[in-house]
This record gives sequence, structure tokens and C-alpha cells, in this order.
Amino acid sequence: MAKKSGSPTVAAESEGKPLDKKSARTRVRILDAAAQVLSAKGYAGMRLSDVAEVAELQAPAIYYYFPSRDDLIEEVMWVGLADMREFLTKALEVAPADAGAMERILIAVETHLRHELEISDYTTAAIRNAGQLPDNIRDRHDAEEKKYGALWRDLFKAAAETGELREDLDPYLAQMLVMGTINWTAEWWQPNRATIDRVVANAQSYVRAALSPAS
Repeated sequence: MAKKSGSPTVAAESEGKPLDKKSARTRVRILDAAAQVLSAKGYAGMRLSDVAEVAELQAPAIYYYFPSRDDLIEEVMWVGLADMREFLTKALEVAPADAGAMERILIAVETHLRHELEISDYTTAAIRNAGQLPDNIRDRHDAEEKKYGALWRDLFKAAAETGELREDLDPYLAQMLVMGTINWTAEWWQPNRATIDRVVANAQSYVRAALSPAS
């Protein structure tokens, strides 16, 4: 099932090289194709010839926009995280005013899963390949990952402060365990096994039961 792309605005940006509309569209097409291939084949398995085939371009054309394979991968990984952070920020901004800390965590669980599994190849690629990047292209990815993690850290801190998190749980460890669980979903989920809605509902029930104090 083909997913939607990441943010076209983010993906169309080019460092130090102004692009006209046609070139910007081509750049996005290359990034979309690279995200699709990277999410399916991983860092080691992604070939520029595969990207060119999906983008319906000749492989040498990619080098006009990206100096190397790693530069293209670095951009896909960054867009995936930046887009997901923007998506979660907006979801939390429109949450009901009376939503408690635990409800906001569950909103984050749903937002993350839908973006990872249903909406963006960029995000799937960023999650599945985070541990495979060489050091020379990790800087932007790691910086964006910290920003995204900070959103979750605030959610768990608020739950601890309002008594909605079990007292025996360390907020940071609980956060990392939850994020690790939902990140891993990209490795095993298949649409013929369960719908996105069912995965989200089960994940939210699981997280609520694991984190909430006994009533």
C-alpha cells in the first residue's frame, strides 16, 4: 500500500540552491521515491537505480539534486522526523482543552502509529533505519530526534506531576519503553493481519493499562 509523502514544503527545500517550481517538484519526486525504497529495503539495500525507477528518472539526474546516495538518505531521514514532529505538535494543539495528561499520551500514541504505518514513507524509513546510519550523516537526524523526544518527555513529565503515571515508574524509562514498542510496530505490522484502527486501539489500551495507577 503506497503511503503519502512527507511535507512537500520541507522536501522541496534545497540547501544553497534555489529551485524553480519544476525542479522543486522533481526534487520532491526523488525524495518520495527514496523514502519508499528506503522504508522497504533499508539503508544497506537502497540503490539509486531503484530510486530512479520509482521516480521515473534516469539515475544520473539524481546527482543534480543530491551529491551522493548518503546525502539523499540523510535528507529522507530528516524529513521523516521533522514531519512527524510537526504532525504530533499539531495533534496536541487541537486536543480537547480538558484532555488529561494520560489522554495526551494516548493521542501521541495514535498520531505516531498512524504517521509511521499509514501516512508517511519518510517516517517509516526514519524509524526503521535510525540505527543503520553512518556517523557522517547522523547530525541532523539526531538533532531532530531529540526535538521529537522532547515532546514525549513533556507528556510523561506532566503525567507524573498530575498523578496519572504509576509512582513506581520512572517517567523517562516509561517513555522510552512506550516509544520503543510503537516504533517496532513498523517491523511486524501487515495490513492483512489487522487494520490501523485495531492496532491503534490495542496500543492505546495497552499503554493506558501499563502506565496508569491502579484504581
